[in-house]
Amino acid sequence: MIASTAAGLGAGLSLIVAIGAQNVFVLRQGLARRHVAVVVAICAISDLVLIVAGVAGLALVIESAPWSVEVARWLGAVFLAVYGALAFRRAARGGQSLEAAQAGGARVGAVALTALALTWLNPHVYLDTVVLLASIANSHGDGRWWFVGGACAASLLWFSCLGYGARLAHRLLATERAWRVLDVLIGVTMLAIAVGLVSG
Repeated sequence: MIASTAAGLGAGLSLIVAIGAQNVFVLRQGLARRHVAVVVAICAISDLVLIVAGVAGLALVIESAPWSVEVARWLGAVFLAVYGALAFRRAARGGQSLEAAQAGGARVGAVALTALALTWLNPHVYLDTVVLLASIANSHGDGRWWFVGGACAASLLWFSCLGYGARLAHRLLATERAWRVLDVLIGVTMLAIAVGLVSG
């Protein structure tokens, strides 16, 4: 029981703690302190749904219909390219101060839709979170649901720490120049991931 839960926690963290489009978005919202609870909830709950669904049988469906991952790959690439271009546009306009980022920004509906798109249009979420975690969980036999509990806890822990812990870096991003650099990095990350999806 404890071993399976710990294994699920470790496996979940090893897959989720990486520089990706979703994590960059959560980090940016956390730094701006804008709709952090909504973003964290969407990302964490989506992970929970995908992990449970994978162990419950969705992984078999995805493996039998590889075209579904291919569709997500192309939709995700287009979305990331657009999001990256918008980040570059923000940077080209001169960036913004931390106070401006906290005061302005997209409405909660647009932020929620972006979080959903970055999660559900990411083909890696189906290959890693659904298929890979499901196969590891099922190798634990009767302890597979304890493994799922650990993996779900990893998602809740990571997104909460990323979203709410980002504010600790507020001094580093107090200037317009710092936000311009951040947006350039976000743009580069998004476009690199988009290119990676298209090419591979």
